[in-house]
Amino acid sequence: MSCWSPAIAILAIIAAAGGGNAFVTNIAPRPAGGFSLMATPSIGVFFGTSTGSTEEAALLIAAEFGESASEPIEIDEVQGSVAAEFAKYDNLVVGTPTWNTGADLERSGTGWDEIYYSEMQDLNIAGKKVAVFGLGDQISYSENYADATGELHDVFESLGCKMIGYTSQDGYEHEASKSIRGDLFCGLLLDAVNQEELTDDRVKNWVASLLKEGILESSGEATPVAAAPVASLSPRVEEAASVVFDDQVLAEEIIAEVKKTRSGYVAHFNPRTDKTMW
Repeated sequence: MSCWSPAIAILAIIAAAGGGNAFVTNIAPRPAGGFSLMATPSIGVFFGTSTGSTEEAALLIAAEFGESASEPIEIDEVQGSVAAEFAKYDNLVVGTPTWNTGADLERSGTGWDEIYYSEMQDLNIAGKKVAVFGLGDQISYSENYADATGELHDVFESLGCKMIGYTSQDGYEHEASKSIRGDLFCGLLLDAVNQEELTDDRVKNWVASLLKEGILESSGEATPVAAAPVASLSPRVEEAASVVFDDQVLAEEIIAEVKKTRSGYVAHFNPRTDKTMW
């Protein structure tokens, strides 16, 4: 019996159950690599950090988005392949701390400073929605609170990105910041030193606002992925299986053999539809 494939054996069982008339269904082949129950994240979360505080904020933000966002990715780890990494996502959420307080440029003290005016200048990401977040100390550095977030914002804006996620200055105690655009902060600003207890609510409210601004909507810039070929819908029966249909004795032998070794689903005959289901 080893010459019969499982598919032919199944046809034999169906043929025997139906008195010689097989009910043939069309099952598309499994795509290469198998099926995935997880949707591809549409939001890429990237951050730079020196002490770990910005990473902690990135983790909170990604968790609030759920499966819509990637795991946070440290920008230092993707230098040299930033274009390829950004291209994986429809839109971006990016974050930075501030260390070079008061400096005109490269104020983050992280890997962002290394790529702002070099690798990032070659990116083709115009049209992507981008939201920025940053950390700073609004008491000790009240005149330069989270300055680096402003530079992060401006670099992406200069590349043609659609900047979203602006927030109110209400509830903060700073005197000045290079992250102010008009009357608003250019993104979500957090203070893990003086207002850590407000971080969770600020993150939740910000993510909710980003969802309303359409951050889950495609910018149209993502590279389309070719769909896997769809199997023909015409029923097909292997030629060898026709022998089973014509030889009831052989069919019964195969059925007996399969019953000894089969596992998994068992055929179910529905008398109302007159079909055998698997």
